[in-house]
Amino acid sequence: MGDINQDTGLQLRSLVKSSGELELSLARVAIPEPGPDEVLVRVEASPINPSDLGLLLGAADMSTASLSGTPDSPVVTAKIPPAFMRAMAARLDESMPVGNEGAGVVIKAGANAQGLMGKTVAMLGGAMYAQYRCLKAADVLVLPQGATAADGASCFVNPLTALGMVETMRREGHTALVHTAAASNLGQMLNKLCLAEGVGLVNIVRSVEQAAILKAIGAQHVIDSTSPTFMEDLIKALVATGATLAFDAIGGGKLAGQILSGMEAAANQTATSYSRYGSAVHKQVYIYGGLDTRTTELNRGFGMAWGVGGWLLTPFLMKIGPEAAQKLRERVAAELKTTFASHYSHEVSLAQALQPDVIAAYNKRATGEKYLINPSKA
Repeated sequence: MGDINQDTGLQLRSLVKSSGELELSLARVAIPEPGPDEVLVRVEASPINPSDLGLLLGAADMSTASLSGTPDSPVVTAKIPPAFMRAMAARLDESMPVGNEGAGVVIKAGANAQGLMGKTVAMLGGAMYAQYRCLKAADVLVLPQGATAADGASCFVNPLTALGMVETMRREGHTALVHTAAASNLGQMLNKLCLAEGVGLVNIVRSVEQAAILKAIGAQHVIDSTSPTFMEDLIKALVATGATLAFDAIGGGKLAGQILSGMEAAANQTATSYSRYGSAVHKQVYIYGGLDTRTTELNRGFGMAWGVGGWLLTPFLMKIGPEAAQKLRERVAAELKTTFASHYSHEVSLAQALQPDVIAAYNKRATGEKYLINPSKA
């Protein structure tokens, strides 16, 4: 059944203290024995996604971070500004494991899961920044022959989000999409997916370099929000695609409102009659990230048929039900090295992930800088 020569493994923990301090550390935890329908996985790859950073770093001011402990067992502490402590109330003084998704090798399997022994599998379910993870056999995804743990580490959050965006578009009666922060790993996946499915996609980026990344992989509509002709370029792309649904990773500032204004202008350009109340075409922006933590500003010059809401992957998967969600997972596995390939700029161990300079680098959330934790790495 695979052998482990120790009883405990390391697990990265995040603790928000009621004294107003964040503490990151490596805890030694008992390695669980899998039940009849469970498997024990040696974790070999787990990405640092923006969705992980919220739990990992909380609302801490990482410019105040200091390092103590030993090289093998570092402890990072940082101050949390008093204004943000109220938002942390639900997790005060509770040491929390981190890491939404990952991949690794099954090293022990329960009686009903023996067929998974030795298989490389992908996992979703939290606590992945750890050397070992025990899960129900039904909750792991066997990777295709020849795929490594690094290939499969990001096969849930970003790929299922990209598929979920296109599925949401169809279910809500839209025909094309707008996506912001579009040169990210997720944005590149969404672009490949939309090209393959013939879905119009307007990619909004924040620099000339990011625009070049997307153009190099065949993106048709790439708009730079820092350009002086941004609104003009956006409206032109919205007329061309007919996009009336946007997924916004930025969240704060004026961008969501600018997208709605652009959609209204595009709808009016193609309208056959005038309405004093604005276009009757429903325009929707879903905010699914918070790269800009400022207030969301809406200058309401876009008629009355519009909506701004939040969108998250897990509630979406629950809404569509297990059968539809499983079909999406199977598609990800089938296209793991093509449509849903992820690229990493750095691989770090659990201890390295707690070095202040490394934290500062991945906390920048810079396009093209994607960190992978390998808990099996010394």
